[in-house]
Amino acid sequence: MQERTSLCLAGNHDLGVLGRLDLEELAPDAVVSAEWTRGVLKPEARSYLESLSLSAEREGVELFHASPRDPVWDYVLSLEAVEASFELTKAPLILVGHSHVPLAVAVARGALAGGLAPDGTEAEFAPDARLLLNPGSVGQPRDGDPRAAWLLLDFDASRASFRRVAYPVERTQEEIRERGLPDALAERLARGV
Repeated sequence: MQERTSLCLAGNHDLGVLGRLDLEELAPDAVVSAEWTRGVLKPEARSYLESLSLSAEREGVELFHASPRDPVWDYVLSLEAVEASFELTKAPLILVGHSHVPLAVAVARGALAGGLAPDGTEAEFAPDARLLLNPGSVGQPRDGDPRAAWLLLDFDASRASFRRVAYPVERTQEEIRERGLPDALAERLARGV
């Protein structure tokens, strides 16, 4: 991962694996997964996870694993969470995650517009607006579309493009089962939930 990115954030599962979060706070299947990960995590991977933070800033962008209100647990899926995210930040672009649901919400002159961002959704960076985006999830989408979700940010063109790509879900399911992880983790991949 380190070779492929200049910025990576930690999430709640990472914190659980590292022992910085009580596993009791995770769903039962996630506890099993975190405990399995603890058993196979190599020292260099552990060091890398330990180096990550839950939020970051870049010029004109604020990033959060979950949200600015709670970078570990908050799901930005309600009007209240969206409004709080805009109120607690200043950057023109806010990137959130944790919910695994792709979103694009803009605020201009006090009015909110947007919502779910399925494959092919385009969002423009407007000089008189702010934008909150959630790319969705590469590994476990939760919007009913099992394809891996990702977001292309083109700062030169002032555009964000929501994309989906198919991946070998069946093979991933086999690998989950081969490792003795809960079957529910494998099954949900085919449904994107």
